[in-house]
Amino acid sequence: MASPIVKRYLIAFDQHKWKGVAACILIMGGAGFVALQPAPPKQYEAQGLLSYTQPPVIISKTGSDIQQQAQGINVDALANDDVKATAAKQANANPKLVRKNVRVRPPRPAAKGQPPPPPIVTVSYTDEDGKKAADVVNSIMVGMVERSRLINTSRLRAIKEELTKRLPQVEQELRLAEGKLQKFTKVEGPILLAAENGSLIQGITGSQNQQRQIQFELQGIEAQIRSLQQRLGLTPDQAYASSALSADPIIANLRVQIYQIESQLAILSKDLRPVHPNIIALRKQQKAYEEQLRARAAEVIGGNGIAAPLQSGAKIRQDSSLDPARQALAQQLVTLKTQQEALVQQFQAILLQEQKLRREYATIPDKQLELSQLQQEYQLRQSLFSKMQAALVDAQAAEAETVSSLTAVKPAEVSEVVQPGQNPMMTIAIGALAGLAVGGGLIFLLGSMGGILQTMEDIRGLLTQQEVQLLGIVPYILVFDPDREGIPVLVTPDSPYLEVYERIRSSLRRTSDKPVKVLTLSSTIDQEGKSVTAYNLAIASARAGKRTLLIEADLRSPSLSKAVKVAPDPDAFIEPLRYYGTWSECVRLVPEVENLYLVPSPGPLRQPAAIIESSEFRRLIEDMRGRFDLVIIDTPALSICNDALLLEPLTDGMVLVARPGYTGESMLTEAIEQLGESEDLQLLGAIVNGADIPLPMPSVSIEPQDSLTAEAENLQSRQTKDSKKVKAKK
Repeated sequence: MASPIVKRYLIAFDQHKWKGVAACILIMGGAGFVALQPAPPKQYEAQGLLSYTQPPVIISKTGSDIQQQAQGINVDALANDDVKATAAKQANANPKLVRKNVRVRPPRPAAKGQPPPPPIVTVSYTDEDGKKAADVVNSIMVGMVERSRLINTSRLRAIKEELTKRLPQVEQELRLAEGKLQKFTKVEGPILLAAENGSLIQGITGSQNQQRQIQFELQGIEAQIRSLQQRLGLTPDQAYASSALSADPIIANLRVQIYQIESQLAILSKDLRPVHPNIIALRKQQKAYEEQLRARAAEVIGGNGIAAPLQSGAKIRQDSSLDPARQALAQQLVTLKTQQEALVQQFQAILLQEQKLRREYATIPDKQLELSQLQQEYQLRQSLFSKMQAALVDAQAAEAETVSSLTAVKPAEVSEVVQPGQNPMMTIAIGALAGLAVGGGLIFLLGSMGGILQTMEDIRGLLTQQEVQLLGIVPYILVFDPDREGIPVLVTPDSPYLEVYERIRSSLRRTSDKPVKVLTLSSTIDQEGKSVTAYNLAIASARAGKRTLLIEADLRSPSLSKAVKVAPDPDAFIEPLRYYGTWSECVRLVPEVENLYLVPSPGPLRQPAAIIESSEFRRLIEDMRGRFDLVIIDTPALSICNDALLLEPLTDGMVLVARPGYTGESMLTEAIEQLGESEDLQLLGAIVNGADIPLPMPSVSIEPQDSLTAEAENLQSRQTKDSKKVKAKK
């Protein structure tokens, strides 16, 4: 048996042989055309030498850099099309030939560990006229020297223009940086200076010392205030009010008058009733004096809220009754309170000053950093401005040093070009070998680019990779009966192919724990042998004594029932739902195979999906599950529609059919992944159809062994001869 790569190449050769033959003939024809060309005329080569040089005196750095850069220019840029066109015009030569045949070789690089060779540039040109070749080379050398000078001059001019253009902008940036530095120094300089000489730290320390001293004084004053409050029983505000009231003579006079009226009331109340006119008059006088007392107290104390506690004349009289000693203590308490408030305000002012100094001290690092950045920016701008000024002066000095970097060291010398003789037979032989190689490679390349699984081994490897069970491999089936319409079916009981389908049927029984009674058969595309496999698998099951039913569910194509001599119902196309609703009318017995029944397709129909999803069709499948041992549903290819996916949930699983040379790798992989990802769909396995393998020998034969062996050998020989013709015809 041939290796898989040989099989792939044979399949590709069968598909693309004419393209390979055309490529081979084209290459051989080109080789023959080259071999039959006449001998070329004499050719003359002119060669001249140029050398990189430098001026005898180079003072400026710009001139030295330009000369160094000139040696790194590509020599093809010096001998450009303009130089070649000028040389062709001066030598009266063909410009196209000059552009094509002029060769300029740069200096050779230095070998490792060796001194560098002389920087020599070689210019050569080949032509049928030796004098014309020399003139072209000399003209190109002159043009290269002149172009080198122009390049150096243009570089110097570009440097000067760029420096002249950028210098004002750099000077403006320098002045701007200088202004920023001066402005920052004026505003923040005193603070930074105070931080440097330590006066800022001293100010913070002095503020802290003053705060501690004021705190000590406040503690002493607070102690005195507490002592005086305990002795007087008054707060500082109350002491101020009592002291002011006690010192006022009007209040003292009013108090005396109020005391006199109270004394008279006390005497008269013993003998007179409260409604007596004298009693009433005295009380009115008392009330008037008390109102005057409150008004005078408000005038004395003021309206700042201190007199707010004085609600009655009795309270005012009590608060204004301080003796001189207590009045002195009250004044002392008020004085201490005033000192305390003054010290507190002073403490707050010093604290605020300290906080301000601390904030300024905290900003010192940022300000120092900002000052450093401004100084650095100024220095950088100053340095750049100085360098650009120096570079401009240096570029102006380099004007006298800028010359060409090339000079001609050897004019053109002409020599005849010796051309080797051509062997026509060798050229044709090489062309033939190249044509065979290119043609064969083209055939293999075209076969590999199709994305088709060409051999049985390719399909088996993909199924193994996707973890899909291989149920069986069916060899290519030849059409034994030319008079039978439709597909090649194995109706004869002694067919050597039935053993293969019997193995597939037994493999199906081992795919799951419960027996498979209803299965869906589909493929990725047409022409993979899906219907052939469905018919022959049903025939093999019927031959094994199982009541088998084959349902043609491809309602988009006509029925293939004529292959087993079963005529479809002509009225089924008109009323398909009635056709599937009465199973006794749609189920037909196959006359040539015992135990085999068939439901022919009424297609092609206009709306097959509606029939597939109808309750009549689903009820038919459910009824047939209980009446038959095995029900095979032949569905359309997955690339055409989703009928197979709609019917699969009604069955026990799906079987995919693949065929070498037809099945696409990407389509088969996508179909397997789609069936594997869905929980509602179950893939039982796959069948390889139309494989290039020998015919199997049946284990039990109903004919003599010799005749069966002879027939198998005859079929195998016919298969190898006619398989390609049958494929092309299909």
